[in-house]
Amino acid sequence: MANVTTERIRNVVLLSHSGAGKTILSEAMLLEAGVTTRMGHIEDGTTASDYEPEEAKRGTSVQTTVLNISWRDHKLNILDTPGYADFRGEVVSGVRVADSAVIVVAAQAGVEVGTGQMWDTADALGMPKVVFISKMDRENADFERAMDGLIERFGRHLVPLQLPIGSETSFSGAVNVLDPNAEVPDGMESDVESARERVIEAVAEIDDDLATKYLEGEEITEDEMRTGLAQGVLEGTLVPVLVGSPLGGIGVSQVMDMIVDYLPAPNQVGTAAATVAGSDDGSELACDSDGPLAALVFKTAADPFVGKLSYFRVYSGSFNGDGQYWNSNKSEAERVAQVFTVNGKQQEAVPGFAAGDIGAVAKLGSVVTGDTIAARDNPLILGGLAFPQAVYQMSVSPKTKADVDKMTSSLARITEEDPSLVVAREPSTLEVLLQGLGDTHLDVSIEKMKRKFGAELELQVPKVPYMETIIGRSRVEYRHKKQSGGHGQFGHVWIEVEPLARGQGFEFDQKIVGGSVPREYIPSVEKGVRSALVGGVVAGYPVVDLKATLVDGSFHTVDSSGVSFEIAGGHATTKGMQAAKPILLEPVMKVEITVPDSFAGDIIGDLNGRRGRIQGMTPNGDGTTNVTVEAPQAEMLTYSTELRSQTQGQGSFTMEFDHYEEVPTHLVDRVVQATKEEQEAAEARS
Repeated sequence: MANVTTERIRNVVLLSHSGAGKTILSEAMLLEAGVTTRMGHIEDGTTASDYEPEEAKRGTSVQTTVLNISWRDHKLNILDTPGYADFRGEVVSGVRVADSAVIVVAAQAGVEVGTGQMWDTADALGMPKVVFISKMDRENADFERAMDGLIERFGRHLVPLQLPIGSETSFSGAVNVLDPNAEVPDGMESDVESARERVIEAVAEIDDDLATKYLEGEEITEDEMRTGLAQGVLEGTLVPVLVGSPLGGIGVSQVMDMIVDYLPAPNQVGTAAATVAGSDDGSELACDSDGPLAALVFKTAADPFVGKLSYFRVYSGSFNGDGQYWNSNKSEAERVAQVFTVNGKQQEAVPGFAAGDIGAVAKLGSVVTGDTIAARDNPLILGGLAFPQAVYQMSVSPKTKADVDKMTSSLARITEEDPSLVVAREPSTLEVLLQGLGDTHLDVSIEKMKRKFGAELELQVPKVPYMETIIGRSRVEYRHKKQSGGHGQFGHVWIEVEPLARGQGFEFDQKIVGGSVPREYIPSVEKGVRSALVGGVVAGYPVVDLKATLVDGSFHTVDSSGVSFEIAGGHATTKGMQAAKPILLEPVMKVEITVPDSFAGDIIGDLNGRRGRIQGMTPNGDGTTNVTVEAPQAEMLTYSTELRSQTQGQGSFTMEFDHYEEVPTHLVDRVVQATKEEQEAAEARS
C-alpha cells in the first residue's frame, strides 16, 4: 500500500516446528486479503513463500520469505521462516527484524520440539506472541490436548480467545469467546462461558484497577477488555490463542485482525541501539521517519532477474529510491535507483519506505547481510545478526574440470546469501570445507549453487587432519654422494632429532664445530629437514613438535653444494624419525552439548563409545543438562545428524578444536590403511 505510516505497520514472524503449517497460513492470508487469487501448494512450488525449487523438492521451507499484505488499512510484513533445524540461520534473520511472532501449532501434533525452541527464541527477545492452533480439520486434531500441552510447557498466561466448532472432518469454524453476540452452537454454551471468564480474569490480572473491578464483581467494559488485552500482549503477560484451518479458509481473517488490533507497531517496541562508525558513541534511535536514516540489511539473495537483492528494515528515517546512501560498515557509497516491496519472488517498485517498514533493494555493491545503510554525514551502525555456529562440515570439490573456476566464486556467493554457512581451508589436508548446521543444510546449498551459479560441486566426508611426531631421540648419519661425470654431488650430515612439548611446532639448531659443514650450507640443511616434515613416516601426515640439530658432517671442496646438503638433511631427518619412536596424532575437540535430562544418560553412553572423556555435567534447572566432553574429531564428523536422531531433535552442541593427542595403538593400522586407500583412489581418479 502506498504512503504507509509507521503506526500502520506490523512486522510479524511466523515460527513453528517443521510442518506445522506456517507457509499454508501465509498463503491463506494472501488469498484472504486479495493479494492472490488462488491457494498455492508447497509440493508443486506454487506458494508465494516456498517458491525455490529446493523447497518444492523437499516439501519444506529452507529460507525466510518476506510477504506484505494490506489488511484494514495496515501493512502486514509477514516473515515466513523455516521450521527445520538445519535452517535456523534463516530464522535468525526473520526474528531480528520482526516486532512480534505468531507461533503456529498443528492441532494433531500439539507442542513439538521446534515449538519450544521457537518459543524460547521469541521469548529471549521479549517478543509479543500469538499462538495459532492450525489444521483443526485434520485427522486426530485435538484442540484441548494441544491447549493443555501449551499451558503445561509455556504457562497459564496462554488464553484461548476462540473455541473450535467440531474437529477433524466436522470442523466448521470457531466461536469468539469475547463477542457477546457470537452464535454459540448447542452444547458449547458452558465451554464458551468458562473461556470468556478465563480471558476476563487474565486481563484483570494485568491492571490493578481492572483487578479491583473484577474482584468487586463490576463488569469490565469492552473497551477496557481491548485495552487490557493489548497491554498484556505487548508486555508478554498474556498470549492469545486462536484456532483455525488455513486450507479451509477458517480463522485466517481473525489472525490478521489480531495482528492489526493487538500486536505492536514498530514505534511501540522501544528504540534501536546504534553507534557512529569509527567511534564508541552510542545512541538510541526512535522509530521515526523524520529521524536519521538507519536501515539494517538482514538477508541477501541472488535473484535471477535483478541480481543481488538486499532485504532491509528501516529502524529510523526514511529510505527512498533514487538517492545516494552510505554503507556504514564498509565506509563505501552506494547508489540506489529503486526500492521494492516484496511478496516472495515478486517485487514491486515503490517510492520509499517509512521508519519500521521492510523492503528490498537491488544491486548494492559492498553491502552484505548485517550491514547498515545510512547517510554519509551520519554513518550510523545498528547491531548485526548473530548466526548459529556451524557444527557440521564436509569437504567440497568440483565435479568436473569445468567447475574448478566456478567453485570459488560460487562458494563466496552462497555464503553471502546464507551467512550461517562457512567456507574454510584445512591446511594440512588441503581440503576446502563447507560448514553449516547439518547435512540437509549443505545438500540444499550444493543444489542452489548448481541452479543459481552453474557450479556442480560434490560433498565428501572430510579427512581428519592427523599429524605425526616422535616420542624418542635418535642420532643419525646420512651421506649423499653422486658422481655422473664433471662435478658430482656430496653432502654429509649427522643430525639429532628429539621431541618437543605438544604445541611447540618445530625447531632447528646447529652445533657445528671446526667448519665440518660450511656455514653457507647450514640453511640448505634446514631446508631439507623442513621438507622431510611435510610427510611423516607413519602415514605421510605432517610432522610437528620436533627439534632437529645438525651436530656434524663433512663436505667436498668441489662436489658439495646447497642442493647436496638439502638432500642429505631431508634423508637424515626421515631416517632419524624412523628411529625415534614415531607416533600418529589426532585432533581432539572440546564439545559442549545441551540435551533434555531424560536423554543425558544415553548421550553419555554414546560419547563413551566415541572415545570421549566427560569433563563435566551441569543441570540447567530447566529440564536440560549441559555436558562438556573432549572427543577425537574422527569420532565427531557426523555428530550433528546423530545427536539430532538420538534426542528427537532436542539436542544441540558447539564444537571447537582443543589439542592433539596420540592415536591409540590399536587404531593406528586402521588409519594407515584408510589413508593408503584414499591415496590410491585419488591417483586412480587423476
